[in-house]
Amino acid sequence: MGKGRIEAFSDGVIAIIITIMVLEIHVPHGFDLDALKPVAPVFFAYVLSFIYVGIYWNNHHHMFHLVQRVDGLVMWANLHLLFWLSLLPAVTHWIGNSHLAPWPTALYGAILVMSAIAYFMLTRALLRIHGPESPLARAVGRDVKGAISVVLYLLGIASAFYLPAASVSLYALTAAIWLVPDKRVERVLEH
Repeated sequence: MGKGRIEAFSDGVIAIIITIMVLEIHVPHGFDLDALKPVAPVFFAYVLSFIYVGIYWNNHHHMFHLVQRVDGLVMWANLHLLFWLSLLPAVTHWIGNSHLAPWPTALYGAILVMSAIAYFMLTRALLRIHGPESPLARAVGRDVKGAISVVLYLLGIASAFYLPAASVSLYALTAAIWLVPDKRVERVLEH
């Protein structure tokens, strides 16, 4: 099957995820800077989650530039990724309103871990179709950043019960690692 519908569907779902997240930010009650204090934690949780959704959208977009076709397994793997990403608005709202309470902070990390695992599974499903010598396989390589990310998420989950601020710092660090432009796909496309 062609890849166009899966790309369009994924773009639509991701757009809805971002829309739902921003709707959880409520207008402050007041007109001075002190009025922003109650909504600041929700806003910062939104910013981090927006960055994560953007990272997944960007990487999904790049990955699908390297593939020619999909099958039923890829479609299910893609839905699996979108399922975990679709939970981000709820957990973003919860962590933002909880002021970094342990369980919301840990669950935020768990959603990040599951999203990373789902992305890995989607990549493997695509590699199964396109083979070990494909442009996708050359671009993915050993995926060191993906492995480091999962370790940092797991450390964040564990620290959520002792040092929630450190936990969120690990989640932010992981996002920062992915914000550094990854030229693997561009290099493969140039050749």
